[in-house]
Amino acid sequence: MTKLFLLLACVSAIFAAEVAGQTPEKDAARVPLENYIKGHATGDGEYMRKAFHTEGNLIFIREGKFSTRSFAEYIGGFTGKPAADEAQRKRSIDSIDVSGNAGVAKITLDYPTTRFVDYMSLLKIDGEWKIVTKIFYAEPKQKPAETNKR
Repeated sequence: MTKLFLLLACVSAIFAAEVAGQTPEKDAARVPLENYIKGHATGDGEYMRKAFHTEGNLIFIREGKFSTRSFAEYIGGFTGKPAADEAQRKRSIDSIDVSGNAGVAKITLDYPTTRFVDYMSLLKIDGEWKIVTKIFYAEPKQKPAETNKR
């Protein structure tokens, strides 16, 4: 009877986790996304190397034109130091969707002057999830109007 109860409890827990959107694969696919966020927070390119596959590109629109940048170029821009305004920056993993060995995720980087929305394509390669493509949208924020001090 105890074994049956434990079996039913385990099945119920797995079902509840899947209904809530949590699965072991989603948790595993979250790892490179969290490394990506840590890389931004710390300025440490090592987190980015853990997040991104060795081959891949950022794809975006700059000044109305299609643009790409290799992951190697992107990671090379990390200085090892957090941004001066790090305390005002917010980041979130908004969604993760996984099917088999492929997935997509949406991340928001909310910075004082710009809000970035990143869409990541992920693949499970040799048992490890990696970001293989990043596309993004950058939305500049308007500065608050200066108030006259009298």
